[in-house]
Amino acid sequence: MNETLNELLQLLALPEYGLSTVFVVSFISATLLPMGSEPAVFGLIKLRPDLFWPTIAVATVGNTLGGAVDWAMGYGAHQVADKYRGSRTHGRALSWLEKLGPKACLLAWLPAVGDPLCAVAGWLRLPFWPCLLYMAIGKFARYVTMTAALLWVFPGGLSLS
Repeated sequence: MNETLNELLQLLALPEYGLSTVFVVSFISATLLPMGSEPAVFGLIKLRPDLFWPTIAVATVGNTLGGAVDWAMGYGAHQVADKYRGSRTHGRALSWLEKLGPKACLLAWLPAVGDPLCAVAGWLRLPFWPCLLYMAIGKFARYVTMTAALLWVFPGGLSLS
């Protein structure tokens, strides 16, 4: 089993599979699974600097679609939150999100709270398309900032050898 997994990971690491790998990893990492897509994005760009913008675009699309899945899960899980109704934290979070509306999804890029935020936006039945747009803007800004910092601000900070 380990050998098969290692072979699959090596295959996906090849540059010709790079963009599809970045998409899959970005999609999965945007769901509620504890995984980051930044190493895949940075690794491909480090190997293929000519793919900077396509990689950013593919990662943004994958991560945004994963956020849309979070939104849909939240939308469908409305009844689960009934057991938390009435708590002080629940009330503050709801009023904050309802006040900001879909713009709160700009924060979808934040670690730990960003993906659950998308689910809560769905649970609150905030409008899907504006939420998706704000998710995409926030995630795009994160990928550009993070990758540019790793490439140009801290160029010697990481080594892939």
